[in-house]
Amino acid sequence: MNNIYFIGIGGIGMSALARYFLHYGNKVAGYDRTRSPLTCELAAEGISIHYDDGVSLIPTEFKSNNTLVIYTPAVGDDNAELQYFQQNGNKIIKRSAALGVIANHHNLLAVAGTHGKTTTSTLLAHLLTVAGDACTAFLGGISKNYGTNLLLAPNEHAVMVAEADEYDRSFLQLHPTVAIVTSMDADHLDIYGNTNELEKSFRAFALQIKQGGTLIVKKQFASKLEGVASSIFTYSYNEVADFYAAHIVAQDSGLFSFDMVTPFGTIENCTVGIGGWVNVENAVAATAAALCYHLQIAKDISFDVLARFCRDALKSFVGVQRRLDVHIQNERIVYIDDYAHHPAEIAAAISSVRTMFPRKKITGIFQPHLYTRTRDFAQEFGKSLSALDQLILLDIYPAREKPIEGVSSQIIFDNLAMTNKQQCSKDNLLNIIRQNHYEVVMTMGAGDIDTLINPLKNYLQNE
Repeated sequence: MNNIYFIGIGGIGMSALARYFLHYGNKVAGYDRTRSPLTCELAAEGISIHYDDGVSLIPTEFKSNNTLVIYTPAVGDDNAELQYFQQNGNKIIKRSAALGVIANHHNLLAVAGTHGKTTTSTLLAHLLTVAGDACTAFLGGISKNYGTNLLLAPNEHAVMVAEADEYDRSFLQLHPTVAIVTSMDADHLDIYGNTNELEKSFRAFALQIKQGGTLIVKKQFASKLEGVASSIFTYSYNEVADFYAAHIVAQDSGLFSFDMVTPFGTIENCTVGIGGWVNVENAVAATAAALCYHLQIAKDISFDVLARFCRDALKSFVGVQRRLDVHIQNERIVYIDDYAHHPAEIAAAISSVRTMFPRKKITGIFQPHLYTRTRDFAQEFGKSLSALDQLILLDIYPAREKPIEGVSSQIIFDNLAMTNKQQCSKDNLLNIIRQNHYEVVMTMGAGDIDTLINPLKNYLQNE
């Protein structure tokens, strides 16, 4: 089908697909409820986008049966445009199905996990690119090295890197050659109901690794995925595993130097170009996948040559927007933004920033994401956030959900084991910020807290 119409085109995964189809000559258009820098970029690239849910706004040429409709599960069944295409007899598929069809034409290196997958997959794509193996990559964030969430290889059937999203069991559309599982912490309980069902889904994903393929799993979760692949390797930050970091040294810049121990040999004198111990862990996972692909599957390069490429790629990696994203760093003030929206992610982010700036007071600004996640993990949020020196807690960002009676930011606030805490609305945040001076400021959340980045940055730079 020549015409591809996206409902929810502004999402990070949807926008990458839109760019992919546009690149290969399809006519692309779509709807999203919110104008954003990303939708503006898509429009500048030639994609027609509107922001009101209305059938009359769909471009006429996309109203034919020759239009494939791709939608995100974040869009409700009451969406008027989705209903129109359903009644019109169009072929309609979810984002995950479209990604699965594309991935079938590639050797797929997929990164799954309830957190850590965006940085790990982006770093993996960078490793392959630096090693001269041009790859197609669908990323869950904007790579700061490449300024995009989509990398396109000249060869349409080149190796592919993609996030394997567990939400709505989307990753079951993928059949990777190499898979990474970074974490299996309880999340999306509105979909799974309990942790056991979530873990079953990850096991089902791992069982879809192609014959002769490889699974790389964080060591603490390895026992849950025994026997799922022909070849299984474990990895860790600094605990002995098949792949791990040794001789870790924290530098004054907030970066870490280390040696990476692997089954193929040790890569000495590594440094990741972004700070935080969690990014050392992400680097170990990404490097493990690159090594396993080249040395066990492609068999096209020696370990010594690949080790040199990996060392160079790790050092030149500058990260992903909204993942431990340092906006200001000087002697007076540090400002970091992060996408963390799950208790385990928050704990890792705060701990990483603490190791980067051990003698500074850390103030966190957190916007909870989803009523269900807030309800299910209020106690865990309280524990993770209490590792801060100070917290400003915002209202819940509802995303796709309707309010749940009795669920608000207050239930997180009540579980905080700290005294230096306050609540405020997003609109009133800058007024609160102006009342104090800060050493390290962290914004965290997966909602629209990113709209505060530039105002905060401008104020903190000039206070």
